[in-house]
Amino acid sequence: MSTEERNEFLGSGGTGVISFDPPDDGPPYTRPISYGYDAEARNFYFRLAVGPKDAGKKDLIDEDREISFVTYDETDRGWRSVIATGSLEEITKSALDPEVAEAIQRVKIPFVDVYDSHPLTLEFRFFRLTPDEVTGQQEAGT
Repeated sequence: MSTEERNEFLGSGGTGVISFDPPDDGPPYTRPISYGYDAEARNFYFRLAVGPKDAGKKDLIDEDREISFVTYDETDRGWRSVIATGSLEEITKSALDPEVAEAIQRVKIPFVDVYDSHPLTLEFRFFRLTPDEVTGQQEAGT
């Protein structure tokens, strides 16, 4: 998939699956997530919710762990998917620079309610993924 095709597929945001490398030999911590995508900088943005039941998730977010992010869809030209890998960088109000502020204006992170707790009891934190690697796949012959 070319860069242009990948940018078209990703749009300014959507949904996918994020996986954190485990701290031991166990399975990855994997959850559905919504994302925003800035094609200009080729960065992904995530709004992660952490609630009272998410101690393990909070530990993974707070540690510098490699993540994988996958989004996929069946399009009019067949199935397509994008996989991005790298480390998350938290975006805090105090660290919000003009470049990040402009990028956030270009993305649309859908609000998807897939939480175990009521959203008012959750802490929402914003992260950027500047990928080390991005690969796009599409159905053969498309």
